[in-house]
Amino acid sequence: MGLKDDLERYREVGEQRRQDLADFIQYGDLGQSRRDEVRVPIKIIDLPEFEYDQREMGGIGQGQDGTPEPGDPVGQPEPGDGDEEGDPGEEGGDHEYYEMDPEEFAEELDERLGLDLEPKGKKVVEEKEGDFTDITRSGPTGTLDFERLFKEGLKRKLAMDFDKDFVRAALKIEGWGPTKVFEWARSEENLPVSRSWIENAYDDIPNGDRTQYGSLAEMTASVEREETARRIRREGVDQIPYRREDERYRYPEIIEERERNVVVVNIRDVSGSMRQKKRELVERTFTPLDWYLQGKYDNAEFVYIAHDADAWEVERDEFFGIRSGGGTRISSAYEVAMERLDEKYPWTDWNRYVFAAGDSENSSNDTEKNVIPLMERIDANLHAYVETQPSGNAINATHAEEVQQHFDGSDNVSVAYVTSPDDVTDAIYDILSTEEGDNER
Repeated sequence: MGLKDDLERYREVGEQRRQDLADFIQYGDLGQSRRDEVRVPIKIIDLPEFEYDQREMGGIGQGQDGTPEPGDPVGQPEPGDGDEEGDPGEEGGDHEYYEMDPEEFAEELDERLGLDLEPKGKKVVEEKEGDFTDITRSGPTGTLDFERLFKEGLKRKLAMDFDKDFVRAALKIEGWGPTKVFEWARSEENLPVSRSWIENAYDDIPNGDRTQYGSLAEMTASVEREETARRIRREGVDQIPYRREDERYRYPEIIEERERNVVVVNIRDVSGSMRQKKRELVERTFTPLDWYLQGKYDNAEFVYIAHDADAWEVERDEFFGIRSGGGTRISSAYEVAMERLDEKYPWTDWNRYVFAAGDSENSSNDTEKNVIPLMERIDANLHAYVETQPSGNAINATHAEEVQQHFDGSDNVSVAYVTSPDDVTDAIYDILSTEEGDNER
């Protein structure tokens, strides 16, 4: 095994030591990743490397340049040198990162959670030719299906061929002539023989041989009949009787390439009640969902909307950290979302996901009167609401429950509850499995 093999082995071990994907989502440092690059921590493994030879750098006890002579005091030990006691280190172990793109992240999350969400294509952007699997009766000569033509001709050959020696023998029965043999061949033997062929064959038989057999029974007992298929295998085929109606031409199947676009609208409550732990739970849930959908679709765009009593669009970098001291009116965010989607992301061309999160506290009657009707009006592959209440449900935290009760049994609305990082992967599964179950919408 060479040095290159050793290095590859070390890298494989490093990948195996990376943080488990579920642990990373629940407890890892998501901030080290970007939207298009997921960085999962792994413990550093020192790779083998060359070092300079130390033997020419002086030895021990040389007594030069201030080096103590044997027996000289060397002073007090430095703090920490050889001291087994003391405060434990404050820094964690060194880490590097295993980098994966969103597509790899989506594949691994599918495997980890047992999902297999199939992206939906929307608008047809291209029609291309697939395999030549379809058949038509006309086409360019180059697409003629010769194998099919040969098979059709061969079947006709088998149907039209007959044992000519057997028919000639019938012409040698005493009292039989061309007319009698033609009627016998057609009606009793179902042989595809023509009258003209029989007459020509009869003319070729000498007069003395035309009374060789006294009866049909005597002829059939004397002449061994040979099946057509056996005779063709023995003699081969000189020609195949092709006809124009046997011609079939191959043409390619037309495959529609559909554009798999997705827009993800992330809505977050930034009101005064959304304290740090609640905000962290929102980030831990929404960030993997963004990575997952970006990895699944060809083209992914994201809209981030923050709201208290009012709503406004923000950039991703400020979405998870922004905080306001105002009240809460969740419908304001759905109003902005609907306007933004209708303006730039029409339902006919885009797959649309609307994810909202907060502590379920909402202004009086806003959920029933405004939010639910807006959710019904906004066409989307999936609407999801994630309630983040680290201490459990608050008395006035009823939004998630109201949405869940109204859309109970719906195939495009999901409600998840997250009280701690332990709940995050379950919430992601609940959300994505809801959309997965409606894969043919």
